Amino acid sequence: MHPKLFEEQALTPNEKTIADYITKIGMDVLTYTEDEIAKSLQISNATVSRFWRKIGFKNFKDYKNNFKETMDITPANKLGNMMEQVNSSTIHAQMMTMSVQHLELTLAQYHAEDFQKAVKSIIKAKTIFIYSPGPSEGLGNLLNYRLSRFGFNMKVLPKSGHEIYESLLHFSSDDVLVMFGFVKLHPESRVLLQHAKKLGMTTIVITDSIVSDFNMLADIILFASRGELWEFHSMIAPTFIIESIIIAVGKETAEQSMLKLEMLDTIRKEYKDLLPR
Repeated sequence: MHPKLFEEQALTPNEKTIADYITKIGMDVLTYTEDEIAKSLQISNATVSRFWRKIGFKNFKDYKNNFKETMDITPANKLGNMMEQVNSSTIHAQMMTMSVQHLELTLAQYHAEDFQKAVKSIIKAKTIFIYSPGPSEGLGNLLNYRLSRFGFNMKVLPKSGHEIYESLLHFSSDDVLVMFGFVKLHPESRVLLQHAKKLGMTTIVITDSIVSDFNMLADIILFASRGELWEFHSMIAPTFIIESIIIAVGKETAEQSMLKLEMLDTIRKEYKDLLPR
C-alpha cells in the first residue's frame, strides 16, 4: 500500500505505528495474524482490529486479499529471497544479507515520480539547504560535497538551538530544503518544515519511516530502510538514495557539472606545487 494513501486518514499515533510496520514488512504481512502484529508493536488487539476499517477495509482478511491483488514480485524481492539462503557463518555474510534486505525494502517503496520531483527541484533551486542531524551528518556532508562540485549553491544548516532561527531568515520560495528525518520528527525538523511550507519552499525528506508526521509536512518523501528501532541502524540504503540523487542531478546537468569539474582540474594543476595532493 502506497504511504500516500495513509495521508488522507486521520491516524492516531498507534495507527501510524501499525501503518508503518505493515508497509515495511511488505508481503510478509500475509503470514501474520492480528495478534502477532499487536504483540510485535505492544499495541492492543482491539486497536489493530479497528485499524483495517480506518484505512478502508472490512477487516484484516480483506486487507490481505487486496494486498495479494496488488503485490508485485520484483527482482529485488527475488534477490532478497536468494540471500536469505546464504549460510551466514561470518559477520561479512550477515552484513551482506542485512544490506540486501535494506536495499530490497527501499526499492519496494521506490516511487519514480517522487524521485524525479526531488531531482528537478534540486536542479532548479537557488540555494539547497541541508539539515542532517546526528548520524545523518555524514550523508549531508556527502551530498553537500558532491553537489558543490557541480556548481550548486549549498548551505548546511546548524543541528539545533537558536542558530536555526538565523538560518530561517535566508529561506525563500526559490530554495529547496533537503532533510534527513530518521526515527521521528524532532522539534527542529518541525520548525524548519513548517517555515519552509509557509514560504512555499520545496522540502525533501529522506526518512526510514514509511508512515509518519513527515508525510504531512514535507513535499517529497524518499524512504530508505535502516532497520527497526531495536536493530542496528544501517546507512547502506540512505547512502544509496543520496548517491542516486547525485548521479541523477549530474546526468541532468551534465554540461554544467563537467565544466565545473574541468575548472577544478585546472585549478589543481595551477597550484599543485603549493598544495600537492
